Amino acid sequence: MHLVQLLLPLTDNEHTPFPPALYAQVRADLTARFGGLTAYVRAPAHGEWEDDGERVHDDVVIYEVMVEVLDRAWWAHYRETVRVQFRQEALVVRALPFERL
Repeated sequence: MHLVQLLLPLTDNEHTPFPPALYAQVRADLTARFGGLTAYVRAPAHGEWEDDGERVHDDVVIYEVMVEVLDRAWWAHYRETVRVQFRQEALVVRALPFERL
């Protein structure tokens, strides 16, 4: 099994919050396809990185689903769809193998 996580930004590059409908659509998409999801939204995660010598940060929420089979083509397409909706240069979607205990 894999745990797939989407890191979704809270604001755009001008620090304007995204409308709740964007997050609702991602929740609806993932729940319809995978039967449920877990959303970490109460305390945003803080990301920080260097971009051409400038320190950049982003606050994100994390949506995750458990999948039996990792369909890389579907996730690549979905990542691009969500990236465009959230007006991002890049969007992190990561998969972690795990064993259900």
